[in-house]
Amino acid sequence: MYLEVSIQDCFWSSYSSEEKQLKAQEDSDNFCPISSQNWEYWFWKWLEILQPDIPVAQNYELSLRLTDDSEIQTLNSQYRYQNQPTDVLAFATLEVNVPQPEVVDSDLQLYLGDIVISIETAFRQAKKQGHPLKTELAWLAAHGFLHLLGWDHQDEASWQKMLKQQLFLLHALGITIGEQITPEH
Repeated sequence: MYLEVSIQDCFWSSYSSEEKQLKAQEDSDNFCPISSQNWEYWFWKWLEILQPDIPVAQNYELSLRLTDDSEIQTLNSQYRYQNQPTDVLAFATLEVNVPQPEVVDSDLQLYLGDIVISIETAFRQAKKQGHPLKTELAWLAAHGFLHLLGWDHQDEASWQKMLKQQLFLLHALGITIGEQITPEH
């Protein structure tokens, strides 16, 4: 099984090398542009662990966009009719209630969808929760990934189930997160 992750790092790429170094010195606990290899490993590991109820394919693909509050607010307004920034948005390509083939042609990649994360919101939430930015980004990525695989949280019970699954996914990567987390999603 192969998972291709297309990463659009619009947030970090807006900084020059000098600005990145300065930012790292100013706030070393929160500065962490995560490598493409780490992102790919995380999503691949989660897909392997979850064995989701999606068509079997040799190859899967998803897109991850790291952006700022302004862009995510525009997307949130356009697609969710909420004119405010949010932490993460997920745009799944697989419809939950639409019959899917059991196996996808092995020459094709099964596109799972898009995840968009606001680094600015992630910074604030990491600081509020008292954990590193890397942990917050993993938390948000896991949340978005679950949405791509059909998870949702329409009520309190499904919300709690999803939070537990996110904790499980982070623990599988060796990332610990305090039980006091209060997600703002």
